[in-house]
Amino acid sequence: MTAPVQPTAHLVSVGTCLPGEPVDNATLAKLVGVDETWAEMFIGNTSRYFAVDLATGQVRHTLADIAATAADRALTAAGMEPYDIDGIVMGTATPDQLMPATVNLVADRLGVDNVPTYQLQSGCAGAVQALDVARTLLLAGRCRTVLVIGGDVCAKHLETDFDPGTRTSAELVNYVLFGDGAGAAVLSAEPAGAGIAVRQVLNRLVGLGREPGQVIDWFGLGDRHSDRTAVSEDYKAIEEAVPALARQMFWELIQDVGWAADDIGFLLPPQLSGRMSDRISDAMPAPDARRVNVVRHVGNNGNALPFLQLAELLREWAGPGRAVAVAVESSKWIKSGVALERS
Repeated sequence: MTAPVQPTAHLVSVGTCLPGEPVDNATLAKLVGVDETWAEMFIGNTSRYFAVDLATGQVRHTLADIAATAADRALTAAGMEPYDIDGIVMGTATPDQLMPATVNLVADRLGVDNVPTYQLQSGCAGAVQALDVARTLLLAGRCRTVLVIGGDVCAKHLETDFDPGTRTSAELVNYVLFGDGAGAAVLSAEPAGAGIAVRQVLNRLVGLGREPGQVIDWFGLGDRHSDRTAVSEDYKAIEEAVPALARQMFWELIQDVGWAADDIGFLLPPQLSGRMSDRISDAMPAPDARRVNVVRHVGNNGNALPFLQLAELLREWAGPGRAVAVAVESSKWIKSGVALERS
């Protein structure tokens, strides 16, 4: 008797959107007073994209704007129309509003209605969590095609009205590190487009008893005059924990699907900063795997990064093989990963 075919989720296409023109370190130095050489040596990012005009504080693009653009590009690449979508899942740490959910604003712009939508509030791991939910919907037979979106507009949490000479290095690092962007992917129960099977998606909360490595605060009318900082990080904790968590997830993922490290042709490591991502890449297993790093040129735009890596992967991946993507969220410590296979 022929064994039944096991259901599989397939990555059909990817679309991305980076707002405006790239802002290099020289331009950033003039806008916020950061030292250009320090930015390159300490962070390692050479450019980033902002949805906010740092010179004026004017918001030029919302998260819904760039997420809808990325989603439209993913649909176009898949050769699909909005009515082909059975569900939408979005991961973000910086929604435009608390309500309505940004995912529903994006659906409205795309012309999608009468489908299930989900928005996950999470940092860099949110994109992988969104892929996990989408894959679950497909494997359960509840949807045939799911649009997955990830994106963040971090610049709106950065103060623009200040004297460039009054900020400490700890405050200025956020302007160098972060950026804005969005990405989207079409997942289907049928092999199509890129023809890449999503073999497994894992997400693990590993923050029990550990202090957050990153905090992005939300200020309402009652506490808008608080002296709390909007964005803060424990860089020492992040530098110590992320490489180890990334390696753990790599081994968990390939063991779960029965692969060996030598089977991996492409590795998509966690994207924190140019310098940190290079360090993580060097310490990861599968030394012969091609590393796909993008953060140095696009900035840390949170939930957009895994999609920007996937877009680069699709440009480079020509034949059969296997790829592993790993993301680590330092806010309350989440390790996540995706196993991909091309026949």
